[in-house]
Amino acid sequence: MLKRFSSRKTDLGADFLSKRLQGAVSYDRIAGYFSSSALEIAGEALEQVRDKIRVVCNGGVSADDVKIAALAKRGMKRERRDGQPEEAFSSPADAERLRRLYDLLASGKMEIRVIPDEIRGLMHGKAGVIAYADGSATAFVGSMNETRSALTTNYEIVWEDDGAESVAWVREEFAFLWNHPAAVPLGDFVIPDVSRTAKRAPVTLKGWREQSAPDVGAVIAEEPVSRKERGLWPHQKYFVSRAFREHQTPCGARLVLADMVGLGKTLQLGMSAKLMALYGDKPILILAPKALLDQWQEELSTMLDMPTAVWTGKAWRDESGFEYPQDILRCPRKIGIVSQGLITAGSKNAEKLLDMRYECVICDEAHRARRKNLNQDTDKHRAKPNRLLKFLQNVSVLSHSVLLATATPVQISVVEAYDLLDVLAYGQNAERVMGNRYSVWRMRPRTGLEYTTGAVPPPESDSEMWNIMRNPFPSVMECPRNTRIQTLRAQWDIPDEQSVIPQDAIHDMPRYQKRKLRELYDDEEFVRTCNPYVRCIVRRTREYLESHINPETGAPYLKKIRVELYGERREEALPLTGYLLQAYEIAEEFCGMLSKRVRGGGFMSTLLLKRIGSSMIAGEATAKRLLAWSSHEDGYADSPFDDNEEDSDGDSEAESGDSVIKALTPDETECLRRLTGVLQKNRMTDPKYNRVREILFSGVEDSGAWADKGCIVFSQYFDTARYIAALLSQDTDIPIGLYAGGEKSGIYRHGAFERRSKDQLKDMVSERRLRVLVGTDAASEGLNLQMLSALINVDLPWNPTRLEQRKGRVQRIGQLADTIVIYNMRYQGSVEDRVHNKLSGRLKDIYDMFGQIPEILQDVWIFMAQNDEQRAMEAINRAPDRNPFTIRYEMEIPVCEDWGKSAEILPREEKIRELIKGWSQL
Repeated sequence: MLKRFSSRKTDLGADFLSKRLQGAVSYDRIAGYFSSSALEIAGEALEQVRDKIRVVCNGGVSADDVKIAALAKRGMKRERRDGQPEEAFSSPADAERLRRLYDLLASGKMEIRVIPDEIRGLMHGKAGVIAYADGSATAFVGSMNETRSALTTNYEIVWEDDGAESVAWVREEFAFLWNHPAAVPLGDFVIPDVSRTAKRAPVTLKGWREQSAPDVGAVIAEEPVSRKERGLWPHQKYFVSRAFREHQTPCGARLVLADMVGLGKTLQLGMSAKLMALYGDKPILILAPKALLDQWQEELSTMLDMPTAVWTGKAWRDESGFEYPQDILRCPRKIGIVSQGLITAGSKNAEKLLDMRYECVICDEAHRARRKNLNQDTDKHRAKPNRLLKFLQNVSVLSHSVLLATATPVQISVVEAYDLLDVLAYGQNAERVMGNRYSVWRMRPRTGLEYTTGAVPPPESDSEMWNIMRNPFPSVMECPRNTRIQTLRAQWDIPDEQSVIPQDAIHDMPRYQKRKLRELYDDEEFVRTCNPYVRCIVRRTREYLESHINPETGAPYLKKIRVELYGERREEALPLTGYLLQAYEIAEEFCGMLSKRVRGGGFMSTLLLKRIGSSMIAGEATAKRLLAWSSHEDGYADSPFDDNEEDSDGDSEAESGDSVIKALTPDETECLRRLTGVLQKNRMTDPKYNRVREILFSGVEDSGAWADKGCIVFSQYFDTARYIAALLSQDTDIPIGLYAGGEKSGIYRHGAFERRSKDQLKDMVSERRLRVLVGTDAASEGLNLQMLSALINVDLPWNPTRLEQRKGRVQRIGQLADTIVIYNMRYQGSVEDRVHNKLSGRLKDIYDMFGQIPEILQDVWIFMAQNDEQRAMEAINRAPDRNPFTIRYEMEIPVCEDWGKSAEILPREEKIRELIKGWSQL
């Protein structure tokens, strides 16, 4: 018989659960969260259950309950001389419920099993089965967890059904979770940490440094990432372990981290930096795009408890926000974070940074460092490096270790991979990267890359083969699983630190050694796993980690997150008709006039098309700014494009063309005025806004309302984002968040704006108090939105990498949903639509190779906006056809230590004392 209960009408603790447990022989419970506070309400009834009480839940268990479970597992007595658990771990007010929990667990009457969140996500489904001695049973489902608040305070609903079919259904669900291979007893879930704590042995920094192999676990076991989060994932541990191990060698760590977006590169680099900073006595320099500086500092502070200082341009700002107005070489922390813009601008402060020596230099988004003559010349000696590449070459000589990070090590030409390795190969001890100056890999970049990509087969002759292999010859440390390399080095008696083997050494080799050398070469093992590119470029893809099983857990390395993409079919593009078509045609007329008259004018004017394609309000605002800027009315003496763009560099997209237009002609002015007139009359009937509202509150096809899933709505422009957020808040009772650059972020409620910090918005999202967030591209980097599972792109960036960065906000480690949904909007016949049709097939091929879209393909948008289809296709076809390096790191992810179990601990005060040392103290 079906019965319904609501906490609005019924006391669920006394009138439902306690009554149902009277005379019960067993109680099986599925709960998202368990707390012994439930024993305050139904404790006596639970104690009277004759046989077993079984609870399966997520890892969310209160700290006191965890400790009590651990003690019960170990069978500790509750006598005063041994330390009663309720006295040891709780206040007197909690003693009774903890005593009850301990007795239930220690007697074996209650068992609790935990399924980690990453296995099944959060267990939103709650249910239970209560069985009686006469063989009858009843089942219930609802919103209620096994906690005091659920039974007494929260609004909860429960449906009960004692029918055989309903009971069998709930039992089947319970059995699946209870018997899941990842489900572990609560005691086993927490005992390792309790055991580690009991054996905890502090070690001094000096003692840790003097160990033959300093224990990484001693540093990371008690970091926030280990205590509050899930710890590092296997692929992250591999990189951190390798970087730190190689840092301890004379050559140092010289690596490119090329993981695709969403796999936690910042955390890997940050943990590597912390270990190196604690191990050595010199500073750490981190270079990142301007827009990512705060994200770097925040993530290192919150996840790794790592004090740092950011250079603001005039002063250093520490992790607490305190500023030090002093010279750039007087960083108040051991780890300094500096904008790449300082280098690209040719600042004198950038030159000062070359007056120091470093423990490690880290460069994020390293693909920005490239040669200027990329398409004209691939010869090393005639390359013309841009300022960032030149700086990295110079600073590499001054740093023991160098770590470069980019999801796209190749943008247009495979020679870009060479330039990154070339940075690593500077310095007196860096022969391990590409050998000495006579190496094939250094002298003939194109040849080495062709060997790596498979475009050209490696040579067959013994002499040429030997030159490829010996200079540099891999170290055992770099190829630990290659037994042939280990054997050959041992037989030749050549130490691991020696990277170049003399050319004539092959003549003195016994025949069996030559045979082993030939075997290493012939089976392509050397080219596949041991050449400089695949040794130094560490790259893992989400697809691999989601589809391969970790033998230690029996589950994939990463939880698979499916993507359902909407808006891609031609018929899904919004129609470009009526006043919107009229506005677009006027804008194209203006673009044509300006591009014919002024150098660079075509580039600038096509930006107007982007903004109209984003929203009516953005197009109108830009047209007005162009008019005001040209006549210098209303104080607009600067660029008309400096208001909106949220570039990852923090720079205006139009800066290269700002100075070329001095004034508009009368015809151009009249054209813009016609445009603003059309847009102004129709600004409140924007088709894209109407579609956004429909998707959020009604869904697409059978996907359900996206606002219920939690959704981020992206636009390139602040005008568009603010417009959409304000209107949405008038059409719904829920709060709408606005996440933008500077101090523009906040909450809209019923059209009224309340300023909020970015951190406050992130907290509201993580606590599920904010389900709809409208963001500019300031939110596309450095923002983790795992609690949201839907994304709407109101406009499509001309830089295709931005789409991947946006997606990476929700498709990332920690996402709770099994599937995320994405909608890409565009107008039929617009520049966006024309580029989409040209790029879609080619981009898929490129994405399949690199796991990321090359940033340089934004040129395609410019050519298409100018109706230059031939040049657009030339840009598309310049992208490489082959993967520039083999992904050896996806053959097998090495088993890594469980650093969280380390009993030897470097105390926090020791770590902080070292990391707050300023550069002048080193």
